Order: sequence, then structure tokens, then C-alpha cells
Amino acid sequence: MENNPELQLAWQFIENTGTHLFLTGKAGTGKTTFLRRLKEQSPKRMVILAPTGIAAINAGGVTIHSFFQLSFAPFVPETTFNSSQTHYRFSKEKRNIIRSMDLLVIDEISMVRADLLDAIDSALRRYRDREKPFGGVQLLMIGDLQQLAPVVKENEWEMLKNYYETPYFFASRALRETVYMTIELKTVYRQSDTFFLSLLNKIRENQADDEVLNELNRRYQPGFRPRKEEGYIRLTTHNYQAQKVNDNELASLPGQTYSFRAEIDGTFPEYLYPADEVLTIKAGAQIMFLKNDPSSEKRYYNGMIGEVAAVNDAGMIVRGKDNGDEFQLLPEEWGNYKYVLNEETKEITEEIEGTFRQYPIRLAWAITIHKSQGLTFERAIIDARNSFAHGQTYVALSRCKTLEGMVLESPLRREAIISDSTVDDFTKEVERNKPGNRQLHDMQKAYFFDLLSDLFNFYSLDQAYKRLLRLIDEDLYKLYPKQLAEYKELAPHIKEKIVEVSQRFRNQYTRLINGSDDYAADQGLQERVRSGAGYFRKELEPVRALFEKTNMPLDNKELRKQLNERLQALDDALWIKESLLEAMMGQPFTVTGYLKLKAKVTLSLEDDSSPKAPKEKRERKGRKERTRSSSKAKVEVPTDILYPELYRTLSEWRAAKAREVSLPAYIIMQQKALMGIVNLLPDTPEALEAIPYFGAKGVQKYGLEILGIIREYLKNAKS
Repeated sequence: MENNPELQLAWQFIENTGTHLFLTGKAGTGKTTFLRRLKEQSPKRMVILAPTGIAAINAGGVTIHSFFQLSFAPFVPETTFNSSQTHYRFSKEKRNIIRSMDLLVIDEISMVRADLLDAIDSALRRYRDREKPFGGVQLLMIGDLQQLAPVVKENEWEMLKNYYETPYFFASRALRETVYMTIELKTVYRQSDTFFLSLLNKIRENQADDEVLNELNRRYQPGFRPRKEEGYIRLTTHNYQAQKVNDNELASLPGQTYSFRAEIDGTFPEYLYPADEVLTIKAGAQIMFLKNDPSSEKRYYNGMIGEVAAVNDAGMIVRGKDNGDEFQLLPEEWGNYKYVLNEETKEITEEIEGTFRQYPIRLAWAITIHKSQGLTFERAIIDARNSFAHGQTYVALSRCKTLEGMVLESPLRREAIISDSTVDDFTKEVERNKPGNRQLHDMQKAYFFDLLSDLFNFYSLDQAYKRLLRLIDEDLYKLYPKQLAEYKELAPHIKEKIVEVSQRFRNQYTRLINGSDDYAADQGLQERVRSGAGYFRKELEPVRALFEKTNMPLDNKELRKQLNERLQALDDALWIKESLLEAMMGQPFTVTGYLKLKAKVTLSLEDDSSPKAPKEKRERKGRKERTRSSSKAKVEVPTDILYPELYRTLSEWRAAKAREVSLPAYIIMQQKALMGIVNLLPDTPEALEAIPYFGAKGVQKYGLEILGIIREYLKNAKS
């Protein structure tokens, strides 16, 4: 990568910016190698997904549908017939992974449909930032649009065509809301023959004229029958063709047939099987290796052609076609992974749900072009006459390392080279807008600015406060007028001392960033960040103080649920800002440091047992209890109650009555009626009947008892 400018630029975009990136390139340009290195070395918290099971296994990730729990139905925008019907019932761990990840990698993006990308956007917005495409997470999309295309059935396209110009991922509505870069890798590592590369490029770019076809058709050899030791593999367009060739070739070999069944432990769905569940072979069978040799000897690699030299019930000896060396082949293991959070380190890690153990080979006199994607062959016989999809012929031809190692079973005709004009137009546009170091510098600065703005953005807190105030003002004003007055009194403080000051402060750090070439290390900027963090941390203290003394018992279950949700939203927004600002008061602001800090703070929201969790977080359960009905034995006294002792006595009386008749407390007497009696002190049946929400029936049932309690209270109060 060190000598490849495109790979270096791609690395810089991923590591030092938040810009979405589409990393593309011809077959064999190192896309998979780049992903492997990114996974090993990047400090960003990432999740790797792919559209199919095989692609996910190869990329070391999981499938898109399984991670986001999406159905295979089309995601139709602006209708109820889409994946959002599932409501994304994610576990706490899955929610935490989504909320804290920095980078989402999607491999083989050419096979991802636009509506699937929008379904991903919908899921991410639900658990991250609703206002930002993909919830604000960075996307790395890897693939080659000139290779395999997305699959869309005719009836599905009938539903989708009114919303998307094309099924390809770049038609995604969410993606079009973003600014994303495209980097095309130019250096081809698979083929070194420049003449062969030029022919492949013509096929890839839909520029194959008669001269190109004539050159390729010189490799057409009718009736070609290679010697077994040469190790040719046949590439076909359809699975039944490959299966027929393999069955016939295996049957023609002398000797006994042996079968080996895979060992499957845990959860490993059949569609993810990376090899045959039952491998049936004979001595002399041509095979293809399905994994790289994990030993230090590196005797085989994924896609290498070999042969079974000897086999019995105990195992097999194989040889590679490249060098003829024989060795005993051992079963290998594949894992079905899921992403989990390490409770101690709070890092996103992979956990194995199941394993698949089998010999890492398959019969390989023939395989489909689809299954050959990502592989490299020394020698191949290609039958592309029945090509039916965009890029299929290019994928087949580009599997070969050399022109001399390729044989065409049938002449290559122009109609077999299927190209999509939409892809061609997109590719030309990409070529005209290649990013460079200037854009990288601008994106780095924009990323630094965005994260700093995130630190000093109080929108979520302001909205949470307003939603809570609105609920109290509209539904609880009669019960809790004093608390309503306190919330209204503090609202200007949030607006003037926090929100408006943060907007003016934004202008200050914007000038400092734009005025320095080395803005990240600028001491003046860092000092302003520290002092700003200190100022806003102090201005949040009155909000926290009011929140902590908020206490509103309610009978109405639905209203109580709404109140708890809005209290929790305000608590979360407060805790995040308090924690981030406090940390920035004592440490420099850096991109990597802030990302790690915010992930840690966000995760702590759901970790109530953590010693680092805020006191108010650990006590939330108790606070929720204080919003429940006063039918509980112990009732906290709300600040708006004029006569707390009477309130306590009447509450205990109501709770006892409720237990006697096995009914909810609010059936005996509503909370609003209880509050009215306590504050107005009715001393006659008529005055009691006039209390809102009590009425004549209440007087008839409980009037004597309630009036007796009030008189006893007044008598004791005077003495």
C-alpha cells in the first residue's frame, strides 16, 4: 500500500475524515487486501457487512440482512410496505454497537440494491442521529460496478421504479443526501501482462470492438481437452452446467468414492455454508482450495487448483497443480460471527455463534462465474455464451492471470458482453470528479469542525427540555403548577445562556480553525475549547438541579409512561453533555480522543451497574417509582402539595381501600381529585362534591370517611 497513491489516499479518507467513501477498481486491484488491513490496524470502531453469505464469510463480517434484522421484502420509501414494519427490535447489545460504531463497511457494494441501502439508513437513524443520513456513521463501500449487479425481480422493480432511477446502490435516497468520495484503484496485481490488461479494460468499459473480440477469440479452441495435470477449471454461467461437468468427471474416474460430512457446531445457517456439507470425492479428482493455508508453509491459497492424490476413510493426500507438492490435507474451520461489545474494554468485537468444519476444497472441474468472483486462476476454460447479467463476462475473463492461461469454449460475441448504460454514465462522472490531496485536507478540517460542533451542540438537550415542558404545561398544569412555573422560569436560561451562546461560540472556533494551517495543534484553539467546556458545564448545573428535584406522581398509566420517557430523554442528553464537557476541560480535543470518549459515554447510558455511571442514572428506577401512582405504601411528597401530612394520610387511606376491593387506586379516587381535596380542604359534603374529578358518587361512597380524615387533620394541626 505504501507505493500505491490511491490506496494511501483511501486510507487517509477513512482514518482522518468522516466522509463516505466508495472504493472501487478493476478486478485484482487490492480491494480485499485493503479491507483486511483496515480491519487489523484502524482504531475506528467498525462493523463489516456484505450482501451475501459467501461474501460476508470472505470479508470476515456478517450479512446486511442478519445484522439489521431486515426482511427480504423491498424497502419502498414513503409507504408502510417496507422493512420499518419490524420496528428493528434490536437487543441492548445491538443498539449499543450501532450507537457507538464509527465506520460501517459494506463489501461487494455492486450487489447491494438502492432500497436496501435506504433500509440501512432507516435503521441507523432510529438509533443514532435522526437528522443525518445513515445516522451520522461513516460508510466505506467497496466493490466494482462493472462486476456482478444487484438482483431485482420484475415484480419488485414494479414497486421500486417509481422511487429509484436504477436498482444500483448509488440511486439510494439517503446516499444522495450526502457528499461521498469515490477512489478508483488503478494498479492491477492479478495480471502483469499489459496487453491482456488492455483487452480486459475494453471489455470492462464496454468498448470491445471487432479488434478486441478477434484478439480474445484467438483463445477459442474448439474441442479443447487439456491434460489432467494442467489443472484447467471451467467457468460457466449457470450452476446446473457446472454441476453436470463435475458429476460426469467424478463418475469417469476409477476407484472408490468417499464422502466426508461437515461438523457443524452452534448456529451456522445453511445459506452460509462455505463448502459442501457432504464432500464426495475420489482419488484423481480436481479440486479448488477454499481457504488460504493457515500454517506457516502456505501450501495452498483460496482459489488454487489441486488434485486428490490419495483418499480413504481416514483422510486424504492432495497436491497443488502449481508445484506438484503432495501433502496431507486437514479439515479447516469457518466461523459464523456476530458483533458484540466487550463489557470491560467497551470495544466492538466478533464472537463466534457457530462453526463449520470441513476439508477446505470443492470439486473444481467447473464452477459458476458468480462463485469465481474474487478468485484468481492460472488456467481456465470459459463458457460465456449464455451470459445473462451485467459484468458477468468481464468477471469470467478477469479471473485469469494471463491471456495464455485462458481458453474460450465458445467464441466470444458482442451480445455476451452485457453492459448497463447507467453504470457507464456513473463511472464517467466518477472519473471526472476524482478526489485529491486538496479535497482530503478540506475533508479533514471539516471532520475536525463537525466533531467540535458536536461537542458544543445543545440541540438534543434543548429539544428534550422543551418536550418535557410542553407535557407538563398541557397535561399536568393543574396538578403541578409550581413545578410548571419552575420549568418555565428556567427555559430562558437554556435559550440565552446555552443555546444562543453556543451559536456565538461556534463563530469563534470557526475563525480559529480557518485561521490556522495546523488547527488541530493550535494552542489558542485548544484553550478556547477548554474554557468553553468549562462555561457550558457550569451553565448546565441549574438544569440538573431542577431535574433532580422533579417529582410528579401520576395515576394515569399512559401519561406516566410519557412523563418517564421525556424525563429519561432529558437525563440522557444532560449526562452526555456533562460527561463530554467535563472531560474536555482537562484534555486536548483530538479526533480520535473525542470519538473514543463519546462512544464510552454513550455506552454508559445503558450500563446502569457501572461504577462510572452517573448517580442520577443509577437512581432512575427510583425516580420512575416517584412518578407512579400514590397507591404505593411510601409516597414522596410533591413540591406543589400545600398540606403534605394530609396528602400522606389520604394516600394511605386510598391505598388501603384499593387493596380491600382489589381495584387500582385511581378507581377509588383519581390523583387530580386527591390533590384538590388536599389543597382546598372541603369541610362539607357539598364542598367535597365540588372538587374536580370527585363528584356526587364519590361523596356517596367515601364522603364520611374523607371528611372525617380532614377534620382529624385540622384538629391535630391546631393543637
